[in-house]
Formats: sequence, structure tokens, C-alpha cells
Amino acid sequence: MSVIANACNCNRYYDVMNDSRATHIAALVERIGRLLNTEAHTEGLLPVQWETLRYLNKANKFSRTAATLTAYLGITKGTVSQTLKTLEARRLVKKHVDRRDRRSNQLSTTAKGKKMLESDPLAITVSALDQLDKTSQKALSTSLESLLSMRLAAQDRRPFGQCRNCRFFTPDHAEGSPNYCLLLRETLSASDAGQICFEQIAK
Repeated sequence: MSVIANACNCNRYYDVMNDSRATHIAALVERIGRLLNTEAHTEGLLPVQWETLRYLNKANKFSRTAATLTAYLGITKGTVSQTLKTLEARRLVKKHVDRRDRRSNQLSTTAKGKKMLESDPLAITVSALDQLDKTSQKALSTSLESLLSMRLAAQDRRPFGQCRNCRFFTPDHAEGSPNYCLLLRETLSASDAGQICFEQIAK
């Protein structure tokens, strides 16, 4: 990269940092993140272990593997491997051979894991958000989704959106009902439609 390009990038960085509103919002997001991280050290679990349980509980049948979990969390394979090993030892997560690819394993939360999620520390923040009016909730959701989308795109990471919002999602298809995935050529249940997918591409 040229010296001029470097200078332009630096100037852009300082312009953003000097924008009081953008800086204030970034600081708020960072501080909320620290609160969430602190609260997630509970029930003998670490924050990444809670995130893993949440992910496996809401991901669809195509997206519950160690590889997709690694992509979703954006952490190393080693950390994911150790996390899964701990959760399996505590019988919160189980693995079984993937019927679509017998070389890999599918993961899922056990009944004990689902029970553990009833004590999810994220509920504290959910309760606080419930006190906002619906208009504020929608505006906040839209803004944070846009921010997340930009940050993921900057790192060339997948969005993991809901199945029903994917361009490959088709209801009442001739080859599968009630829903069908045109990409994976698989029938989708009503519950699949509301789960998140590694392959999702927004419409």
C-alpha cells in the first residue's frame, strides 16, 4: 500500500474517531459487551460455552457442526474443540454422525443443555430490552443488524441469517413441503424456517 493510501486511511480513522456520535455509540456497544461477558460467568460455564449452547439450540440441521460453530463464533478451531469437549463431558451437548456427510458429526443440545438454557444469563438483558417500547426495539434491532452486517462483511464472514429470509427458501415446493431449500435440495419443517443457517443468503 502506498504512503498516500496509508495517509488517507489514517485520516479516515481519525475522522471517525472524532465523530462524537459514532464514537459514543461504539463505546456503548463495547461497554454493553463487557457487561454481557461478565454476567456470562455463571452456572459453572464460560461466556463461549453459553454462546455455543445458544447457537446449537437455534441453528438448523445443516449448521450444527464444529466447522459452522467455528465460523459463527469467529474463534479458533482449538478453542471450539475444547469448548465442545467440556460441554460434552457435562452432558450438555451430544454429537452423532451426520447423515448427509458421514465423515463429520452433527451437534445438538441435550435435554440437560436445554434445561441449562433456562438459566441463560442473557435473560437479564432480554428483560431490560422488554422495557423498551416496540418502536424503540425495532429501531435498535435494525441498527444493530446493519452494524453487525457491516462488521461481518469487513472480515468476510457469513451472516448466519434466518432460513425463511434466504433466497433459497421456498414454501410449498413440488419437491418438499411445507418448505424447501433450493440450494441443499432438502425439505424444511416449520421449525427449520425460523432457525439460523450457515448457508443463508439474504433475499
